[in-house]
Amino acid sequence: MKRNTKFKGKILTLVGRNLKLNYPAPDFKVVSTGLSEVRLSDLPAGDDGKIKLINSFPSLDTPVCDMQVKEFNKRATSLSKDIMVMGISKDLPFAQMRFCEANAIKNVTTFSDYRYSSFGVNYGLLIKELNLLARSVMVVDKTNILRYMQIAPEITNQLDYENALKAIENVVAKPQTKMQEGLSSHCKPCEAGAGGLTKDEIDKLVAQYRNWQLVEDKKIVKEFKFKDFVEAKYFLDLVSNIAEEQGHHPTLTLMYNKLRITLTTHAVSGLTENDFIMAKIIDEL
Repeated sequence: MKRNTKFKGKILTLVGRNLKLNYPAPDFKVVSTGLSEVRLSDLPAGDDGKIKLINSFPSLDTPVCDMQVKEFNKRATSLSKDIMVMGISKDLPFAQMRFCEANAIKNVTTFSDYRYSSFGVNYGLLIKELNLLARSVMVVDKTNILRYMQIAPEITNQLDYENALKAIENVVAKPQTKMQEGLSSHCKPCEAGAGGLTKDEIDKLVAQYRNWQLVEDKKIVKEFKFKDFVEAKYFLDLVSNIAEEQGHHPTLTLMYNKLRITLTTHAVSGLTENDFIMAKIIDEL
């Protein structure tokens, strides 16, 4: 199903993973104002971590985005000292730093998604037609579970701040929650102990995945069809970027408007949980 937002009434396509609440928040990598790469997984989690209020916006050069950052700077951190407010956009890090300095923004840490679009793709917030981020706010608890997400249906309008702040209050009251059961959201290095799956385990998992075909009990394969070569290549690039982040690389075969994806784990000459994690992420795209 296509997801979208609007710009002055014009429908725009949102690209990336389709996330669910109470599941692990996907990792992502962004660039700090000091030009260093930062991942969500770099931040402390658990009892030593903080609740992350992540808000994204198209550009700090617009009045609505300007107001959004200032609003969360003023209100969110007053709720608890255990809240970290993150602002993410495609603005260059230099522009973000100038904005924060000029406006005395002390309680929002800004990051740029200009280099990889990693945050936009992993959270389904990349606007395809503009290559900018949609206006959104989400709350990730201390154990990095996604507890709340709001996407503005019209990017020229403000978010519902009261609803977002109420969600933050709920997470502050209960900073850790039980994760929904299922596969991990991130592939694990094979050398860390990822073993091959048994035939029964493979059959059970394949039955849960739509249109993924089991080949020789060692590979899973799926073919995606698009309207033309450009659309197929765009999807290939999305999969390539996510695969590189996951450290688990599929075989990608592009045939004009079709993309055939093959997943297997060479280290065990067969299938591991990583292959199905990667298949799940691809389906979320």
